[in-house]
Amino acid sequence: MKNNSSFIYEVYKDRRTVFTFNDLGLLLKESDRNRLKQKVNYHVRKQVLLNIRKGIYAKNGYNPEELACKINIPSYLSLEYVLRKAGAIFQYAGNYTVVSYLSRDIEVDSLSFRFRRIKESIMLNTNGIERLHEGINMASPERAFLDLLYLDQEYYLDHPEVINRDKVAMLLPIYGSDSMAERVKRILSLS
Repeated sequence: MKNNSSFIYEVYKDRRTVFTFNDLGLLLKESDRNRLKQKVNYHVRKQVLLNIRKGIYAKNGYNPEELACKINIPSYLSLEYVLRKAGAIFQYAGNYTVVSYLSRDIEVDSLSFRFRRIKESIMLNTNGIERLHEGINMASPERAFLDLLYLDQEYYLDHPEVINRDKVAMLLPIYGSDSMAERVKRILSLS
């Protein structure tokens, strides 16, 4: 019993709220996968730990932004989600939009996650992506705007003044597209 209470103490002491199976193994310094699986399953049955998706576990009251970055690795929050948070757009479906290595829509715990595939060289370039607390990777509003224009060609911003034009100009070469650069100039009135 002491071993089980130590397990959950270590998990709840950690600032993260979402863990992969491997995260739990590293956190608990448990190299025996079978023993780790038994411990994890025990705590899931006791409802002290949630199994919210195959191989992904969470504390009660977990952070959905953390989950968004754990479903597909590597990935980062971007697109409409970040633009809405920044106040650049108002109309928004309410799902978490994530840039990843594949495209798919996922429902977890009544939350909607929309993953959009982007070219690998763009996704792996970390300029304009901030690594926040607990493993949350989030694009700056400028990076989110450029990601969206790269994926959707045209997009309307309710408040384009939220977007820093100098940062856009610095990030634009990541995408390597002259036609996209022209669209950006037109939308943001860059000279």
